[in-house]
Amino acid sequence: DVQLQASGGGLVQAGGSLRLSCVASRFTFDDHAIGWFRQAPGKEREGVSCISVPDGRTYYETSVKGRFTISNDNAMNTVYLQMNSLKPEDTAVYYCAADLWCRESPSGSYYYTEPGYWGQGTQVTVSS
Repeated sequence: DVQLQASGGGLVQAGGSLRLSCVASRFTFDDHAIGWFRQAPGKEREGVSCISVPDGRTYYETSVKGRFTISNDNAMNTVYLQMNSLKPEDTAVYYCAADLWCRESPSGSYYYTEPGYWGQGTQVTVSS
């Protein structure tokens, strides 16, 4: 079975940074897009960022643009989400997901399809 292992969450003060990692087992990123999603208490899950591994295109939800950076290391079968200038509203459980498509939207954010695979979540808590 495909496994996606997310890690790197934690408690940080506003303005701080965290780097999330997503390692894939029995799945290669080479031909796919990988996405990061988050779900805050009482809210729907939302897409945060996506990287199309074949062409390197990256996509971001508008509220994280300029603060978050998604990247991949194919040799390590790992995708990262570097999160800087964190805000309390970034507090959520973050999930990585694979087997999806992402495209830029006119609003400056991006569209995505429902992923075929999900990793377990990692909690990110930003204190004010």
